[in-house]
Amino acid sequence: MKINQLSILALLLIVTSCATNKATYFENLDADQLSGTIDVGDYELRIAPDDMLSITVSSVVPDAAAPYNLPAVSYSEPGKQELTIVPNLQVYTVNRDGDIYFPIVGRIHVEGMTRNELAKYIEDKIRPELKDPFVLVQFMNFKVVVLGEVKIPGQIQVQTERLSILDAIGAAGDLTIYGQRKDVLLIREENGKRIFHRFDLTDKETFESPYFYLKQNDVVYVMPNKAQRNNSNYNQLASYRISVAGTIVSAISVLASLAIALFIR
Repeated sequence: MKINQLSILALLLIVTSCATNKATYFENLDADQLSGTIDVGDYELRIAPDDMLSITVSSVVPDAAAPYNLPAVSYSEPGKQELTIVPNLQVYTVNRDGDIYFPIVGRIHVEGMTRNELAKYIEDKIRPELKDPFVLVQFMNFKVVVLGEVKIPGQIQVQTERLSILDAIGAAGDLTIYGQRKDVLLIREENGKRIFHRFDLTDKETFESPYFYLKQNDVVYVMPNKAQRNNSNYNQLASYRISVAGTIVSAISVLASLAIALFIR
């Protein structure tokens, strides 16, 4: 009877897992809508404290732009007389107050700006002293973390400003068969608070979510389905029982050894 019950339980777990795996993305997206359009929305990143920004100033007069950039580094390779000159990476870390200190310009409150807004701000500030300035601002620390029921969990380094929830899941190798498409959790730090948002990836409303595009340091967690949670609980219980049984066996072995030693004496 016990064997039959275990077999039925195993079959139910397999069926549940397979049923969950059959879920697809955006099930309620009608065929007519596939040929329509959805507004892309705003995906530009806003600068936040602890961001690392690369800021490079150039001009039609290169020497005039030099004071706004860190000096280049020169070095010579062993056995060679000529110098190799490498430009310094102009990286500025935004402090907790949302400020950076830029050469000559001084303190700039950058929190809340986009990189293009900051570039224009600096250009306007230095234009009286520099002919036709061009400022390039880039994010150096745009990363997100994807955890849970994905094939390749971990940190994703982003080379562009535009990263959607679908991009992140794709970079993590898609969901495993145990992943809940209807329960994907986003954790975000914003304005000194943590924000929690849940995605239902089977719903077309995901495209219109204000959280569709990810930001710096976002964490995405794909929840396990019921079968995986039950399996995890069972494994923990089994491990606990094995550990307890091992302890009891060790204790009995020690007591038996002591008893034999006393008996021999």
